[in-house]
Amino acid sequence: MRSVRTRVLATLLVLGVVGVGGWQLLPSGGSGGKAIKVGTTDEVTSLDPAGAYDAGSWALFNNVFQSLLAFEPGSATPVPDAAESCDFKGSDLRTYRCVLREGLKFPNGREMTAKDVKYSFDRVKKINSDVGPATLLDTLESVSASGRTVTFRLSSPDATFPFKVATGAGAIVDSTKYPAGSLRTDSGVDGTGPYELTSYTKGKKAVLTPNGSYKGEIKSTGRPVELDYYGGSNKLSAAWKAKRIDVAYRQLPPNVLAGLNPSDPGQRVSEADSSEVRNLYLNTRKGKPLHEVKVRQALAWLINREQLAASVYEGTVDPLYSLIPAGITGHTTSFFDTYPEPSVKKARALLTEAGVTTPVSFTYGYGLTSGSAAAEAKELKKQLEASGLFKVTLKGYEWTDFQKRWATGKLDAYAVGWVADYPDPDTYGSPLVGTDGTMNTGYSSNQVDHLIQDSQRFADRGEAEQDFRDVQASVAHDVPVIPLWQAKDYVVTSEDVGGGQYLSDGTGVFRLWRLNWI
Repeated sequence: MRSVRTRVLATLLVLGVVGVGGWQLLPSGGSGGKAIKVGTTDEVTSLDPAGAYDAGSWALFNNVFQSLLAFEPGSATPVPDAAESCDFKGSDLRTYRCVLREGLKFPNGREMTAKDVKYSFDRVKKINSDVGPATLLDTLESVSASGRTVTFRLSSPDATFPFKVATGAGAIVDSTKYPAGSLRTDSGVDGTGPYELTSYTKGKKAVLTPNGSYKGEIKSTGRPVELDYYGGSNKLSAAWKAKRIDVAYRQLPPNVLAGLNPSDPGQRVSEADSSEVRNLYLNTRKGKPLHEVKVRQALAWLINREQLAASVYEGTVDPLYSLIPAGITGHTTSFFDTYPEPSVKKARALLTEAGVTTPVSFTYGYGLTSGSAAAEAKELKKQLEASGLFKVTLKGYEWTDFQKRWATGKLDAYAVGWVADYPDPDTYGSPLVGTDGTMNTGYSSNQVDHLIQDSQRFADRGEAEQDFRDVQASVAHDVPVIPLWQAKDYVVTSEDVGGGQYLSDGTGVFRLWRLNWI
Protein backbone atom coordinates (compact mmCIF):
# COMPACT_ATOMS: atom_id res chain seq x y z
CA MET A 1 0.00 0.00 0.00
CA ARG A 2 2.15 1.40 0.96
CA SER A 3 -0.50 3.52 1.71
CA VAL A 4 1.53 6.37 1.37
CA ARG A 5 4.73 3.62 -2.86
CA THR A 6 6.15 5.23 -8.00
CA ARG A 7 8.03 8.19 -8.86
CA VAL A 8 9.84 7.72 -12.12
CA LEU A 9 9.21 10.43 -14.57
CA ALA A 10 11.32 13.58 -15.01
CA THR A 11 13.89 15.18 -12.73
CA LEU A 12 15.61 18.52 -12.64
CA LEU A 13 18.91 16.74 -12.18
CA VAL A 14 20.58 14.27 -14.50
CA LEU A 15 20.43 10.81 -12.94
CA GLY A 16 23.11 8.21 -13.42
CA VAL A 17 22.46 4.49 -13.30
CA VAL A 18 24.27 2.27 -10.83
CA GLY A 19 25.88 -0.92 -12.11
CA VAL A 20 24.43 -4.24 -11.08
CA GLY A 21 25.62 -7.74 -10.48
CA GLY A 22 26.75 -10.02 -7.71
CA TRP A 23 28.96 -7.62 -5.79
CA GLN A 24 30.24 -7.73 -2.23
CA LEU A 25 29.23 -4.46 -0.60
CA LEU A 26 31.99 -1.87 -0.53
CA PRO A 27 31.00 1.13 1.63
CA SER A 28 32.22 4.26 -0.13
CA GLY A 29 34.31 6.42 2.13
CA GLY A 30 34.49 3.69 4.73
CA SER A 31 31.86 2.39 7.11
CA GLY A 32 32.65 4.73 9.96
CA GLY A 33 32.27 8.47 10.41
CA LYS A 34 29.39 10.79 11.15
CA ALA A 35 25.92 9.56 10.28
CA ILE A 36 23.85 11.40 7.69
CA LYS A 37 20.64 12.52 9.37
CA VAL A 38 17.51 12.11 7.26
CA GLY A 39 14.25 13.66 8.44
CA THR A 40 10.78 12.51 7.39
CA THR A 41 7.16 12.69 8.50
CA ASP A 42 6.53 9.10 7.40
CA GLU A 43 5.82 6.66 10.22
CA VAL A 44 6.78 3.04 10.75
CA THR A 45 3.81 0.80 11.47
CA SER A 46 5.85 -2.31 12.23
CA LEU A 47 9.42 -3.57 11.94
CA ASP A 48 8.02 -6.92 10.83
CA PRO A 49 7.45 -7.18 7.04
CA ALA A 50 4.34 -9.28 7.64
CA GLY A 51 2.72 -6.45 9.57
CA ALA A 52 3.25 -3.31 7.50
CA TYR A 53 2.13 -2.03 4.13
CA ASP A 54 2.93 1.67 4.24
CA ALA A 55 5.58 3.99 2.86
CA GLY A 56 7.38 4.67 6.12
CA SER A 57 7.79 1.02 7.01
CA TRP A 58 8.74 -0.07 3.51
CA ALA A 59 11.31 2.74 3.24
CA LEU A 60 13.07 1.16 6.20
CA PHE A 61 12.58 -2.39 4.84
CA ASN A 62 14.28 -1.39 1.55
CA ASN A 63 17.46 -0.87 3.51
CA VAL A 64 17.52 -3.60 6.17
CA PHE A 65 15.95 -6.55 4.35
CA GLN A 66 16.59 -8.21 1.02
CA SER A 67 14.06 -9.58 -1.42
CA LEU A 68 14.86 -12.10 -4.12
CA LEU A 69 14.61 -9.28 -6.65
CA ALA A 70 15.21 -5.54 -6.58
CA PHE A 71 14.68 -2.55 -8.85
CA GLU A 72 17.63 -0.79 -10.43
CA PRO A 73 17.46 3.01 -10.39
CA GLY A 74 15.24 4.23 -13.19
CA SER A 75 14.24 0.74 -14.32
CA ALA A 76 10.80 -0.82 -14.42
CA THR A 77 12.19 -4.35 -14.56
CA PRO A 78 13.38 -6.09 -11.36
CA VAL A 79 16.81 -7.75 -11.27
CA PRO A 80 18.21 -10.47 -8.97
CA ASP A 81 19.23 -9.37 -5.48
CA ALA A 82 19.08 -12.15 -2.90
CA ALA A 83 18.48 -14.42 -5.87
CA GLU A 84 21.09 -15.51 -8.35
CA SER A 85 18.40 -15.85 -11.02
CA CYS A 86 14.59 -15.85 -11.33
CA ASP A 87 12.36 -16.86 -14.25
CA PHE A 88 8.87 -18.01 -15.16
CA LYS A 89 8.78 -21.69 -16.10
CA GLY A 90 6.54 -22.40 -19.05
CA SER A 91 4.39 -19.94 -20.95
CA ASP A 92 1.34 -19.94 -18.68
CA LEU A 93 2.84 -17.47 -16.12
CA ARG A 94 1.82 -19.71 -13.21
CA THR A 95 5.17 -21.11 -12.07
CA TYR A 96 7.98 -18.79 -10.99
CA ARG A 97 11.34 -20.14 -9.88
CA CYS A 98 14.33 -18.48 -8.22
CA VAL A 99 17.80 -19.78 -7.33
CA LEU A 100 19.14 -18.23 -4.13
CA ARG A 101 22.52 -16.51 -4.11
CA GLU A 102 25.15 -18.31 -2.02
CA GLY A 103 26.77 -16.85 1.08
CA LEU A 104 23.97 -14.54 2.32
CA LYS A 105 24.21 -14.20 6.09
CA PHE A 106 21.84 -12.88 8.73
CA PRO A 107 23.28 -10.57 11.44
CA ASN A 108 23.95 -13.54 13.74
CA GLY A 109 26.11 -15.19 11.07
CA ARG A 110 23.55 -17.81 10.10
CA GLU A 111 23.40 -18.43 6.36
CA MET A 112 20.14 -17.73 4.56
CA THR A 113 18.50 -20.77 2.95
CA ALA A 114 15.69 -21.33 0.47
CA LYS A 115 13.62 -22.49 3.44
CA ASP A 116 13.92 -18.98 4.93
CA VAL A 117 12.49 -17.59 1.70
CA LYS A 118 9.56 -20.01 1.74
CA TYR A 119 9.02 -19.29 5.44
CA SER A 120 8.93 -15.53 4.81
CA PHE A 121 6.27 -15.71 2.09
CA ASP A 122 4.21 -18.32 3.96
CA ARG A 123 4.04 -16.28 7.16
CA VAL A 124 2.91 -13.10 5.35
CA LYS A 125 -0.09 -15.02 4.03
CA LYS A 126 -0.68 -16.97 7.25
CA ILE A 127 -0.59 -13.93 9.53
CA ASN A 128 -2.68 -11.94 7.04
CA SER A 129 -2.40 -8.76 9.10
CA ASP A 130 -5.17 -6.25 8.43
CA VAL A 131 -2.47 -3.61 7.85
CA GLY A 132 0.03 -6.01 6.23
CA PRO A 133 0.89 -6.85 2.61
CA ALA A 134 -0.86 -10.24 2.30
CA THR A 135 -3.28 -8.90 -0.32
CA LEU A 136 -0.32 -8.19 -2.58
CA LEU A 137 0.30 -11.95 -2.75
CA ASP A 138 -3.28 -12.84 -3.65
CA THR A 139 -2.23 -14.92 -6.67
CA LEU A 140 0.37 -16.90 -4.70
CA GLU A 141 -0.99 -20.41 -4.16
CA SER A 142 2.05 -22.19 -2.67
CA VAL A 143 5.82 -21.99 -2.17
CA SER A 144 8.28 -24.89 -2.13
CA ALA A 145 12.01 -24.97 -1.33
CA SER A 146 14.61 -27.48 -2.46
CA GLY A 147 18.33 -26.84 -2.05
CA ARG A 148 18.85 -23.25 -3.18
CA THR A 149 15.74 -23.27 -5.38
CA VAL A 150 12.44 -21.62 -4.47
CA THR A 151 9.37 -22.36 -6.58
CA PHE A 152 6.22 -20.23 -6.48
CA ARG A 153 2.99 -21.66 -7.86
CA LEU A 154 0.31 -19.14 -8.75
CA SER A 155 -3.46 -19.57 -8.76
CA SER A 156 -3.78 -17.66 -12.05
CA PRO A 157 -1.40 -16.20 -14.65
CA ASP A 158 0.35 -13.20 -13.12
CA ALA A 159 3.03 -11.40 -15.12
CA THR A 160 3.32 -8.87 -12.28
CA PHE A 161 4.42 -11.46 -9.71
CA PRO A 162 8.16 -10.64 -10.09
CA PHE A 163 7.31 -7.01 -9.28
CA LYS A 164 5.57 -8.12 -6.10
CA VAL A 165 8.51 -10.32 -5.10
CA ALA A 166 10.73 -7.21 -5.31
CA THR A 167 8.62 -5.27 -2.78
CA GLY A 168 8.50 -5.25 1.00
CA ALA A 169 6.02 -8.14 0.79
CA GLY A 170 8.95 -10.25 -0.41
CA ALA A 171 11.35 -9.23 2.37
CA ILE A 172 13.24 -12.31 3.59
CA VAL A 173 13.47 -12.82 7.36
CA ASP A 174 15.44 -15.20 9.57
CA SER A 175 13.07 -18.10 10.23
CA THR A 176 14.63 -18.64 13.67
CA LYS A 177 13.84 -15.08 14.78
CA TYR A 178 10.29 -14.48 13.52
CA PRO A 179 7.30 -16.51 14.78
CA ALA A 180 5.37 -18.35 12.06
CA GLY A 181 1.88 -17.34 13.13
CA SER A 182 2.27 -13.92 14.75
CA LEU A 183 4.16 -10.67 14.36
CA ARG A 184 7.49 -10.05 16.00
CA THR A 185 6.99 -7.33 18.58
CA ASP A 186 10.46 -6.33 19.79
CA SER A 187 12.60 -3.58 18.23
CA GLY A 188 15.00 -5.97 16.50
CA VAL A 189 15.44 -6.64 12.79
CA ASP A 190 17.16 -9.68 11.29
CA GLY A 191 17.62 -9.16 7.57
CA THR A 192 20.41 -9.25 4.99
CA GLY A 193 19.99 -5.81 3.43
CA PRO A 194 22.69 -3.19 2.82
CA TYR A 195 22.16 -1.80 6.32
CA GLU A 196 21.78 -3.20 9.82
CA LEU A 197 19.36 -1.58 12.25
CA THR A 198 21.50 -0.91 15.32
CA SER A 199 18.88 0.94 17.37
CA TYR A 200 15.26 2.00 17.03
CA THR A 201 12.93 4.21 19.02
CA LYS A 202 9.37 4.12 17.71
CA GLY A 203 8.22 7.42 16.31
CA LYS A 204 11.61 8.99 16.97
CA LYS A 205 14.68 7.44 15.41
CA ALA A 206 16.21 4.52 13.49
CA VAL A 207 20.01 4.21 13.42
CA LEU A 208 21.47 2.29 10.47
CA THR A 209 25.03 1.11 9.86
CA PRO A 210 26.35 -0.38 6.61
CA ASN A 211 26.19 -4.18 6.47
CA GLY A 212 29.66 -5.32 5.44
CA SER A 213 28.37 -8.86 4.80
CA TYR A 214 25.80 -7.79 2.22
CA LYS A 215 25.84 -9.54 -1.16
CA GLY A 216 23.40 -8.59 -3.87
CA GLU A 217 22.41 -6.12 -6.56
CA ILE A 218 23.87 -3.04 -4.84
CA LYS A 219 27.48 -2.24 -5.67
CA SER A 220 28.28 0.23 -2.91
CA THR A 221 26.77 2.17 -0.05
CA GLY A 222 27.29 5.48 1.67
CA ARG A 223 27.75 6.44 5.27
CA PRO A 224 25.87 5.40 8.38
CA VAL A 225 22.40 6.93 8.41
CA GLU A 226 20.08 8.16 11.13
CA LEU A 227 16.39 8.33 10.22
CA ASP A 228 14.61 10.94 12.33
CA TYR A 229 10.81 10.77 12.42
CA TYR A 230 8.81 13.96 12.94
CA GLY A 231 5.16 14.18 13.91
CA GLY A 232 4.12 16.66 11.25
CA SER A 233 5.50 18.70 8.38
CA ASN A 234 6.00 21.84 10.47
CA LYS A 235 8.22 19.94 12.90
CA LEU A 236 10.22 18.59 9.97
CA SER A 237 10.56 22.11 8.59
CA ALA A 238 11.75 23.42 11.96
CA ALA A 239 14.36 20.67 12.18
CA TRP A 240 15.59 21.50 8.67
CA LYS A 241 15.81 25.23 9.36
CA ALA A 242 17.66 24.56 12.62
CA LYS A 243 20.11 22.28 10.74
CA ARG A 244 19.33 19.33 12.99
CA ILE A 245 19.00 17.15 9.87
CA ASP A 246 21.04 16.88 6.68
CA VAL A 247 18.26 15.63 4.40
CA ALA A 248 14.53 16.48 4.40
CA TYR A 249 12.18 14.16 2.55
CA ARG A 250 8.40 13.58 2.78
CA GLN A 251 6.91 16.03 3.67
CA LEU A 252 7.96 19.61 4.11
CA PRO A 253 5.01 22.06 4.25
CA PRO A 254 3.66 23.22 0.86
CA ASN A 255 4.73 26.83 1.44
CA VAL A 256 8.29 25.66 2.12
CA LEU A 257 8.32 23.42 -0.96
CA ALA A 258 6.90 26.20 -3.12
CA GLY A 259 9.66 28.53 -1.94
CA LEU A 260 12.60 26.19 -2.53
CA ASN A 261 15.33 27.75 -4.64
CA PRO A 262 17.63 25.28 -6.45
CA SER A 263 20.25 28.03 -6.77
CA ASP A 264 20.50 28.52 -3.00
CA PRO A 265 24.18 27.74 -2.21
CA GLY A 266 23.28 26.42 1.23
CA GLN A 267 21.23 23.50 0.00
CA ARG A 268 20.69 21.05 -2.83
CA VAL A 269 17.16 20.64 -4.19
CA SER A 270 15.91 17.74 -6.28
CA GLU A 271 12.41 18.06 -7.73
CA ALA A 272 10.96 15.27 -9.85
CA ASP A 273 7.62 14.26 -11.26
CA SER A 274 6.06 11.53 -9.19
CA SER A 275 3.42 8.84 -9.44
CA GLU A 276 2.48 9.12 -5.79
CA VAL A 277 -1.22 9.90 -5.51
CA ARG A 278 -3.73 10.86 -2.86
CA ASN A 279 -7.30 9.62 -2.97
CA LEU A 280 -10.49 10.01 -0.99
CA TYR A 281 -11.82 6.52 -0.21
CA LEU A 282 -15.53 5.96 0.45
CA ASN A 283 -17.01 3.21 2.61
CA THR A 284 -19.53 1.55 0.29
CA ARG A 285 -20.93 -0.97 2.79
CA LYS A 286 -24.64 -1.36 3.31
CA GLY A 287 -25.89 0.81 6.15
CA LYS A 288 -23.15 3.39 5.71
CA PRO A 289 -24.08 6.95 4.62
CA LEU A 290 -22.13 6.60 1.34
CA HIS A 291 -23.41 3.14 0.41
CA GLU A 292 -25.70 4.37 -2.39
CA VAL A 293 -23.79 4.90 -5.64
CA LYS A 294 -25.71 8.07 -6.52
CA VAL A 295 -24.61 9.63 -3.24
CA ARG A 296 -20.99 8.87 -4.09
CA GLN A 297 -21.48 10.25 -7.60
CA ALA A 298 -22.91 13.42 -6.07
CA LEU A 299 -19.74 13.77 -4.02
CA ALA A 300 -17.67 13.44 -7.17
CA TRP A 301 -19.60 16.31 -8.77
CA LEU A 302 -18.62 18.65 -5.91
CA ILE A 303 -14.84 18.14 -5.57
CA ASN A 304 -12.77 21.03 -6.93
CA ARG A 305 -9.24 19.63 -7.33
CA GLU A 306 -7.74 22.78 -8.84
CA GLN A 307 -8.84 24.80 -5.84
CA LEU A 308 -7.48 22.14 -3.47
CA ALA A 309 -4.10 22.03 -5.24
CA ALA A 310 -3.83 25.83 -5.26
CA SER A 311 -5.17 26.75 -1.83
CA VAL A 312 -3.75 23.95 0.32
CA TYR A 313 -0.72 22.78 -1.64
CA GLU A 314 0.35 26.02 -3.36
CA GLY A 315 0.87 24.31 -6.70
CA THR A 316 3.24 21.63 -5.38
CA VAL A 317 0.81 18.89 -6.48
CA ASP A 318 -1.20 18.38 -9.67
CA PRO A 319 -4.97 17.69 -9.80
CA LEU A 320 -5.66 14.03 -10.54
CA TYR A 321 -8.65 12.76 -12.51
CA SER A 322 -8.00 9.05 -12.66
CA LEU A 323 -7.12 6.01 -10.58
CA ILE A 324 -3.82 5.57 -12.46
CA PRO A 325 -1.58 8.65 -12.48
CA ALA A 326 0.01 10.38 -15.44
CA GLY A 327 3.14 8.66 -16.69
CA ILE A 328 1.90 5.13 -15.95
CA THR A 329 0.54 2.80 -18.66
CA GLY A 330 -3.24 3.02 -18.90
CA HIS A 331 -3.63 6.52 -17.44
CA THR A 332 -6.88 8.24 -18.43
CA THR A 333 -8.92 11.23 -17.28
CA SER A 334 -12.02 9.18 -16.46
CA PHE A 335 -13.19 11.40 -13.60
CA PHE A 336 -12.79 14.56 -15.70
CA ASP A 337 -14.67 12.90 -18.55
CA THR A 338 -17.51 11.93 -16.21
CA TYR A 339 -17.51 14.95 -13.85
CA PRO A 340 -15.87 17.72 -15.95
CA GLU A 341 -16.50 20.56 -13.49
CA PRO A 342 -18.09 21.00 -10.06
CA SER A 343 -21.88 21.13 -10.31
CA VAL A 344 -24.22 21.54 -7.35
CA LYS A 345 -27.18 21.17 -9.71
CA LYS A 346 -26.11 17.73 -10.93
CA ALA A 347 -25.17 16.60 -7.42
CA ARG A 348 -28.59 17.65 -6.10
CA ALA A 349 -30.38 15.83 -8.91
CA LEU A 350 -28.55 12.59 -8.07
CA LEU A 351 -29.43 12.85 -4.38
CA THR A 352 -33.05 13.49 -5.31
CA GLU A 353 -33.05 10.38 -7.50
CA ALA A 354 -31.55 8.39 -4.63
CA GLY A 355 -34.35 9.55 -2.34
CA VAL A 356 -32.00 10.53 0.48
CA THR A 357 -32.54 13.33 2.96
CA THR A 358 -30.10 16.21 2.68
CA PRO A 359 -27.72 17.19 3.98
CA VAL A 360 -26.15 13.73 3.97
CA SER A 361 -23.98 13.44 7.08
CA PHE A 362 -20.77 11.45 7.19
CA THR A 363 -17.43 11.36 9.01
CA TYR A 364 -14.17 12.08 7.21
CA GLY A 365 -11.02 10.62 8.76
CA TYR A 366 -7.39 11.54 8.14
CA GLY A 367 -3.93 10.97 9.61
CA LEU A 368 -2.90 13.70 12.01
CA THR A 369 0.77 13.74 10.97
CA SER A 370 0.24 13.11 7.25
CA GLY A 371 1.60 16.28 5.68
CA SER A 372 -1.19 18.81 5.03
CA ALA A 373 -3.97 16.32 5.69
CA ALA A 374 -5.75 18.53 8.22
CA ALA A 375 -5.79 21.57 5.93
CA GLU A 376 -6.88 19.35 3.04
CA ALA A 377 -9.74 17.93 5.10
CA LYS A 378 -10.95 21.43 6.01
CA GLU A 379 -10.89 22.50 2.35
CA LEU A 380 -12.86 19.45 1.19
CA LYS A 381 -15.36 19.91 4.03
CA LYS A 382 -15.78 23.53 2.93
CA GLN A 383 -16.36 22.52 -0.70
CA LEU A 384 -18.90 19.83 0.14
CA GLU A 385 -20.84 21.80 2.73
CA ALA A 386 -21.01 24.91 0.51
CA SER A 387 -23.45 22.95 -1.64
CA GLY A 388 -25.83 22.46 1.28
CA LEU A 389 -26.03 18.78 0.31
CA PHE A 390 -23.53 17.27 2.76
CA LYS A 391 -22.59 17.66 6.41
CA VAL A 392 -19.02 16.54 7.10
CA THR A 393 -17.55 15.76 10.51
CA LEU A 394 -13.75 15.78 10.50
CA LYS A 395 -11.73 13.45 12.74
CA GLY A 396 -7.95 13.18 12.81
CA TYR A 397 -6.22 10.08 14.13
CA GLU A 398 -2.70 9.02 15.06
CA TRP A 399 -1.30 7.08 12.09
CA THR A 400 -1.46 3.53 13.44
CA ASP A 401 -4.96 4.09 14.82
CA PHE A 402 -6.00 5.61 11.49
CA GLN A 403 -4.79 2.54 9.61
CA LYS A 404 -6.64 0.19 11.94
CA ARG A 405 -9.86 2.17 11.59
CA TRP A 406 -9.97 2.12 7.79
CA ALA A 407 -8.74 -1.50 7.72
CA THR A 408 -11.70 -2.54 9.87
CA GLY A 409 -14.32 -0.50 8.00
CA LYS A 410 -14.98 2.00 10.80
CA LEU A 411 -14.63 5.18 8.74
CA ASP A 412 -17.18 6.62 6.30
CA ALA A 413 -14.57 8.40 4.18
CA TYR A 414 -10.81 8.74 4.53
CA ALA A 415 -8.02 10.38 2.57
CA VAL A 416 -4.83 8.36 2.12
CA GLY A 417 -1.73 8.82 0.01
CA TRP A 418 -0.50 5.91 -2.11
CA VAL A 419 3.12 5.39 -3.10
CA ALA A 420 3.21 2.69 -5.78
CA ASP A 421 4.64 -0.69 -4.81
CA TYR A 422 6.19 -1.13 -8.25
CA PRO A 423 6.21 0.72 -11.60
CA ASP A 424 3.16 -0.92 -13.16
CA PRO A 425 -0.54 0.05 -13.32
CA ASP A 426 -1.39 -3.19 -11.50
CA THR A 427 -0.34 -1.57 -8.23
CA TYR A 428 -3.30 0.82 -8.56
CA GLY A 429 -5.72 -2.01 -9.32
CA SER A 430 -6.37 -4.83 -6.90
CA PRO A 431 -5.01 -3.06 -3.75
CA LEU A 432 -7.20 0.00 -4.29
CA VAL A 433 -10.39 -1.20 -5.99
CA GLY A 434 -10.25 -5.01 -6.07
CA THR A 435 -12.54 -7.09 -3.86
CA ASP A 436 -10.99 -7.34 -0.37
CA GLY A 437 -8.39 -4.76 -1.40
CA THR A 438 -6.02 -3.03 0.97
CA MET A 439 -8.04 0.17 1.20
CA ASN A 440 -11.03 -1.81 2.51
CA THR A 441 -13.85 0.32 1.11
CA GLY A 442 -16.17 -2.68 0.91
CA TYR A 443 -16.34 -2.18 -2.85
CA SER A 444 -16.66 -5.31 -4.97
CA SER A 445 -17.20 -5.45 -8.73
CA ASN A 446 -17.03 -8.66 -10.72
CA GLN A 447 -16.24 -6.63 -13.82
CA VAL A 448 -13.34 -4.78 -12.18
CA ASP A 449 -11.95 -7.97 -10.63
CA HIS A 450 -12.11 -9.72 -14.00
CA LEU A 451 -10.35 -6.85 -15.78
CA ILE A 452 -7.59 -6.79 -13.17
CA GLN A 453 -7.06 -10.53 -13.41
CA ASP A 454 -7.14 -10.39 -17.20
CA SER A 455 -4.50 -7.64 -17.23
CA GLN A 456 -2.09 -9.84 -15.27
CA ARG A 457 -1.82 -12.41 -18.07
CA PHE A 458 0.10 -10.03 -20.36
CA ALA A 459 3.87 -10.38 -20.13
CA ASP A 460 4.06 -7.32 -22.38
CA ARG A 461 2.53 -4.83 -19.97
CA GLY A 462 1.57 -2.46 -22.77
CA GLU A 463 -1.01 -5.02 -23.87
CA ALA A 464 -2.80 -4.58 -20.53
CA GLU A 465 -3.57 -0.92 -21.24
CA GLN A 466 -7.16 -1.38 -22.40
CA ASP A 467 -8.03 -3.44 -19.33
CA PHE A 468 -6.87 -0.62 -17.09
CA ARG A 469 -8.73 1.99 -19.13
CA ASP A 470 -11.88 -0.06 -18.62
CA VAL A 471 -11.16 -0.40 -14.89
CA GLN A 472 -10.92 3.37 -14.56
CA ALA A 473 -14.18 3.91 -16.44
CA SER A 474 -15.95 1.53 -14.06
CA VAL A 475 -14.42 3.20 -11.01
CA ALA A 476 -15.49 6.65 -12.24
CA HIS A 477 -19.06 5.35 -12.45
CA ASP A 478 -19.10 3.40 -9.16
CA VAL A 479 -16.98 5.92 -7.19
CA PRO A 480 -15.53 3.80 -4.37
CA VAL A 481 -12.63 6.25 -4.52
CA ILE A 482 -12.20 9.84 -5.69
CA PRO A 483 -8.72 10.76 -6.99
CA LEU A 484 -7.53 14.08 -5.58
CA TRP A 485 -3.97 14.84 -6.65
CA GLN A 486 -0.66 13.54 -7.97
CA ALA A 487 2.47 14.50 -6.08
CA LYS A 488 5.80 15.92 -7.07
CA ASP A 489 8.90 14.45 -5.45
CA TYR A 490 11.14 16.76 -3.43
CA VAL A 491 14.43 15.92 -1.73
CA VAL A 492 16.37 18.69 0.02
CA THR A 493 19.89 18.15 1.31
CA SER A 494 22.58 20.31 2.87
CA GLU A 495 25.37 21.43 0.56
CA ASP A 496 27.77 18.80 1.96
CA VAL A 497 25.51 15.79 1.23
CA GLY A 498 25.49 14.17 -2.19
CA GLY A 499 23.21 11.60 -3.75
CA GLY A 500 19.89 13.16 -2.77
CA GLN A 501 18.74 13.02 -6.39
CA TYR A 502 19.10 9.22 -6.30
CA LEU A 503 17.18 8.69 -3.06
CA SER A 504 13.93 7.96 -4.86
CA ASP A 505 13.47 7.33 -8.57
CA GLY A 506 10.03 5.95 -9.23
CA THR A 507 10.35 2.29 -8.34
CA GLY A 508 9.11 2.71 -4.78
CA VAL A 509 12.60 2.13 -3.37
CA PHE A 510 14.19 4.38 -0.72
CA ARG A 511 17.93 4.18 -1.45
CA LEU A 512 19.69 5.48 1.66
CA TRP A 513 22.90 3.86 0.44
CA ARG A 514 23.15 6.47 -2.33
CA LEU A 515 23.71 9.27 0.22
CA ASN A 516 27.26 10.33 1.01
CA TRP A 517 29.29 13.19 2.37
CA ILE A 518 30.91 15.43 -0.22
